[in-house]
Amino acid sequence: MSAWQPLPADLPPEVGHFVEQLRLLKDRTGLSLVALGERTAYSKSSWHRYLNATQPPPRQAVVALCRVAGTDAERFCVRWELAVRAWPRTVAPAAAPAGVAGGAGAGTSAGVNGAADEGGYEDDPTVPWWDLLAEAPEPASAPARASWAASHRLLLYALVLVLVLLLTAVIGAVTLA
Repeated sequence: MSAWQPLPADLPPEVGHFVEQLRLLKDRTGLSLVALGERTAYSKSSWHRYLNATQPPPRQAVVALCRVAGTDAERFCVRWELAVRAWPRTVAPAAAPAGVAGGAGAGTSAGVNGAADEGGYEDDPTVPWWDLLAEAPEPASAPARASWAASHRLLLYALVLVLVLLLTAVIGAVTLA
């Protein structure tokens, strides 16, 4: 239906297969990129980047496309996971700090916290932060009592505040009565 740009030849096979499947799914909807952008939370330019393998799509974009196409999202999410792991990582050059014009560091591209020097991202921009929480390692085990107190400190403060206000109201009612 659409005349797609050819995918880069150096793409890993998982990425190429995933993008081709996304293109077929998009073509099956019969929607233009503008119409697809209106029916999902992603813009026309974002869909253009995703469907031309310029940038990996977020998982939610894949789910949104599957919803619009009326197909099962689980199959595409599995393909998405495989593609994101194999997606080539390019590092964008960092912007020069304000006030620095052609100093000794000019011409070098260093990412945030030196991530560009390592050839990768500091974090994965295709995975939402709530998915990263599920994969985060558990902190070093602390005694149960200390961890309970730390996690419920705000609740304890609120309870103490309610008790103080209640006590103040009772004392005020007794003195005024």
